[in-house]
Amino acid sequence: MIQRSRSTGTHIFYPRIAVPGTGEQDLEWVAASGLATVYAITVNRARDGTYNLALVDLDEGPRMMTRIDGVEIVPIGTRVRARIVEADGAPLVVFVPEPAA
Repeated sequence: MIQRSRSTGTHIFYPRIAVPGTGEQDLEWVAASGLATVYAITVNRARDGTYNLALVDLDEGPRMMTRIDGVEIVPIGTRVRARIVEADGAPLVVFVPEPAA
């Protein structure tokens, strides 16, 4: 789910009570497509393991920070799909690469 302004159709992430820039408070929750494109990615290597940290542009417009599961690195521009996983007992949105068309 993602927030959208009823008056402008603009999608908002992260959740807020008003639209940034306009202050409109006509936000509603709508289903997100779950698709995004990798904007940037970096790999962190530590003693306890390797993980990536990515910025993805959601198809709805906003950019969010996440991780890409199942791979160490992907090229910028890779299409990815959202998944919900559990981490430390809480739900977490991560992405996985979409199969090549």
